[in-house]
Amino acid sequence: MNKKNARLFLITTMLFVMSSVSTFAAETDIATVNAEKFGVLTILPPLVAIVLAFATKNVIVSLVLGVMSGGFLLNLNGMNVFSALFSSFLDLVDRAIAALADPWNAGIILQVLAIGGVINLVAKMGGAKAIAEALAKKAKNARSAQLITWASGLLVFFDDYANSLIIGPMMRPVTDKMKISRERLAFVIDATAAPVAGLAIISTWVGLEVGLIGDGFNAIGVEANAFSVFLNTIPFRFYNILILGFIVLTSIMLKDFGPMREAELRARRGESKLASSKEIDEKISSEHSDLEPLPGVKLNIWNAIIPIGILIVGALFAFYYSGYQTILSGDDATLIELVKNSPLSFVSIREAFSNADASVALFQAALFAGIVALCMGVNKKIFTVSEGLEMWVDGMKTLVITCVILICAWSLSSVIKELGTAKFLVTLLSGSVPEFLLPSIIFILGGIISFATGTSFGTIGILMPLTIPLAHSINPEMSYIVVSISAVLTGSIFGDHCSPISDTTILSSMGAGCNHIDHVRTQMPYALFVGAIAILFGYIPAGFGLPIYLIMPVAFMVMFIGIQIFGKSVDIDENEEKLIA
Repeated sequence: MNKKNARLFLITTMLFVMSSVSTFAAETDIATVNAEKFGVLTILPPLVAIVLAFATKNVIVSLVLGVMSGGFLLNLNGMNVFSALFSSFLDLVDRAIAALADPWNAGIILQVLAIGGVINLVAKMGGAKAIAEALAKKAKNARSAQLITWASGLLVFFDDYANSLIIGPMMRPVTDKMKISRERLAFVIDATAAPVAGLAIISTWVGLEVGLIGDGFNAIGVEANAFSVFLNTIPFRFYNILILGFIVLTSIMLKDFGPMREAELRARRGESKLASSKEIDEKISSEHSDLEPLPGVKLNIWNAIIPIGILIVGALFAFYYSGYQTILSGDDATLIELVKNSPLSFVSIREAFSNADASVALFQAALFAGIVALCMGVNKKIFTVSEGLEMWVDGMKTLVITCVILICAWSLSSVIKELGTAKFLVTLLSGSVPEFLLPSIIFILGGIISFATGTSFGTIGILMPLTIPLAHSINPEMSYIVVSISAVLTGSIFGDHCSPISDTTILSSMGAGCNHIDHVRTQMPYALFVGAIAILFGYIPAGFGLPIYLIMPVAFMVMFIGIQIFGKSVDIDENEEKLIA
């Protein structure tokens, strides 16, 4: 009896272990299995979302249908189409709930709403209008207004989300006054968000990038300081650097081309049409353009400087505190000793920022800034506590649509990951290539994946483990590996910058009060133009081993010549309309 029970227990245990192992393997390898199973069909969800986004000009519907198309593939059994369609709807709901249940995503949603509340309080206290008038005095024309917007974007270097949500609402009244199109404003915001955060040595991006670089070198058995490698890649972030330079050149020269020039000419002529889709644009405009202060409020720039300053400075402190606590609760004894003994050293601050939970930190900063703004308004008798809280909530409401879009985008990323879209693309496009072409191919591959998935972080996570071993096998020189790593880091931003389903692209259009699809349509030619220069005059010469001090000046010169050739002036007035054609 005992033997029988023992045998039964052993068999049951073995079956349990085997099933657990099988389930674990299936979970960990599900993307690879699906990539092999569905093949080219894995690109259907992002393709549906992207095509419909351009066709319908409704990003929410496009994202929802993109998610459902992926769910349809995953749930299609035999020829039971109707069951698969119903299951795809249930799958959509599950993914949306899972997206909100994720602590990181929940933090992002909360910080978006909290920042919306801060901005509305600042507006009602007259701070936004006071800042607009003060900046307008310095922004004498369209040229200076764009340069001020660009410089403001550089100041919010620590996070791309914060950049998009802070700079847009504050600068839009200024650019509107100078007859700069909403599309142009959205482009400047977007191009100073991820590209700047990707270049900053202390930001919410550093932890991911340095961590993956370190893992890559460990995989090939090469000892290297991951942060030093990260610093060495900065001069080779060609797209990031060139797109920032492109903004300056086109702003100074007042030259644009393609759909952007059309938008700029409409704005210069004072036409009321802000976007091609009136329904969407009117909704966005009404939500984001209500910056008028309460009646009788005396305009004071400090009503904006103090809350927004606290938001920025508070975010920096929150980043540090979050990372500091994470380090202390970790297992790295050396790092713990370092931050305890020298908490304010550069290395300690860098490590703290690298280990910070950005979503929580930004929410904390935004919440605190909102409390300060509320107290300021009550103290100055601009509004009562209850009125201030109502205004704070009203500000949150203006960004609910942004939160909906973000949830849909996260759901799409989830289904894309499960289908193995990125793995299929990597398998299809990667392979043996000439030494000088590898960085360029990595850049293009990163652009394709991030464009299709709408995520820079996900693309970096996919390509970095592949790039370092591949680059090392082709050329073990550290300089060559550094160039290849930089191609991953900037290629992912390039594709993300073009993608209509990217978080930062969505937030930039919302912050600028611009129709999302119009933002994508006008921005994409500029991104492709700069991306082509980054490849032809950046990564290909770098692949041959040319020094950066020769590459970068040539790249900027080519970009300047290209703007001169393709760009046409938008510096017109009402008496010069005959020159438009």
